[in-house]
Amino acid sequence: MHEEKTVSYTTQNTYYTLNTFTVKTKKIWLVCHGIGYLSTYFLDHFKHLDPDENYIIAPQAPSKYYQDKKYKYVGASWFTRVNTQLEIQNVTNYLDQVYEQEISAKLQGPVKLTILGYSQGVSAVTRWLAHAKVYCDNLLLHSGSTPREFHSETFKHLNHTKVSVIYGTDDMYLSESKMIAELNYLKSIFNNKLNIIHFKGKHEVHEPTLLHLSLM
Repeated sequence: MHEEKTVSYTTQNTYYTLNTFTVKTKKIWLVCHGIGYLSTYFLDHFKHLDPDENYIIAPQAPSKYYQDKKYKYVGASWFTRVNTQLEIQNVTNYLDQVYEQEISAKLQGPVKLTILGYSQGVSAVTRWLAHAKVYCDNLLLHSGSTPREFHSETFKHLNHTKVSVIYGTDDMYLSESKMIAELNYLKSIFNNKLNIIHFKGKHEVHEPTLLHLSLM
């Protein structure tokens, strides 16, 4: 009879940044990619933002894998349905360290923090925020489904956060009925405080919306 056991050990993970944090920086972005991405390529979607005013940090999902039979393209995911609670704990511990190393000391004066999750990254950022109780000025939930494990008190520390939901009207993963259910759920956990942004497009990062939000 086999038995599953666990072991704790020290590990390391990378993350990437875009632009340089200076006295001109107005916004720090923590952006979590979707399944199949690597963070270095995810940053390409933010290159059109003003480099003087925006400092972008892209954490790397820990579980890398080959996406093709020729073993050429590598992607990564944040969670799977196997040992999900362990994966959540590991991801939140990792994001805690990224926050402490890159963000915490920089949030002084007028500098604002935007946290974005795209696709599966929505699960990563919401689970981390539920755990860490970190405050952000803007929370962007882009083309993803929010885990159904939260309630009206979970994000009480974000009462003054502007929460935006971004999605494409032709997203093959978000049917109309699924999107209605998602928005109703989000209204229940964020107390009806949603800025809903939809665009004509599929399951893709919508760069014009990111540019618009960066200027606000």
